[in-house]
Amino acid sequence: MNSFTDIELTETSLDRFYIRTSIFSALKCCSVQFAGRFLDVGCGKMPYRDYIQKNSNVDDYVGLDIESAIEYSNEVKPDYTWDGRVMPFLDAEFDSVMATEVLEHCPTPDAFLREVSRVLKPQGTLFMTVPFLWPLHEIPYDMYRYTPWSLSNLLEDADFENIEIRALGGWNASMAQMLGLWIRRSGMSDRKREMLSVLMKPVISYLIKRDTIPEKFSDNTMVTGFSVNASRK
Repeated sequence: MNSFTDIELTETSLDRFYIRTSIFSALKCCSVQFAGRFLDVGCGKMPYRDYIQKNSNVDDYVGLDIESAIEYSNEVKPDYTWDGRVMPFLDAEFDSVMATEVLEHCPTPDAFLREVSRVLKPQGTLFMTVPFLWPLHEIPYDMYRYTPWSLSNLLEDADFENIEIRALGGWNASMAQMLGLWIRRSGMSDRKREMLSVLMKPVISYLIKRDTIPEKFSDNTMVTGFSVNASRK
């Protein structure tokens, strides 16, 4: 069992449940587009590798992470590391690229996306996710939060087209995620945390089930994060 992708809503996973399930759901919707040589940028311990290899036309899965990345696993290591400026690959070497929860850590996101564009074949597929409602993390390497318009501008400038940006969750999911984060990560006694976890789990579950993911973005839209599908020109 993959505890990352098969996460269950429990008293101890209230802070992580929605973000993990929503990202995995978005990935599953577009995995049929993945094919050929596949690059997982910011791969960490590659939690989606098994699913993608079994549910796509990918025949070569390559994991890439930054040289100074947090070591998430002693058993799973990236296939390649890079300096954050130039990826160790030839032009147009990959058919598909994925970068989940990576762009917010890039000091120069425009340069990052141009490098992704460089190693991706024309008409190759890019899948990304970025958080919108999430605490500061991996500091001091937490640089940005994005809107649909900033993402679209960055991608267009990096020679991407057919850009589709979707919300990962709406108002109810945002409240559920904030409650889970507050209970599990804010400063409080262990006893209070355990009590609130038990009391609020049904509330969080209800909010998630009642969530409506916005299809359009306008004033007062609230989201947990975004998924992005695009193709290289």
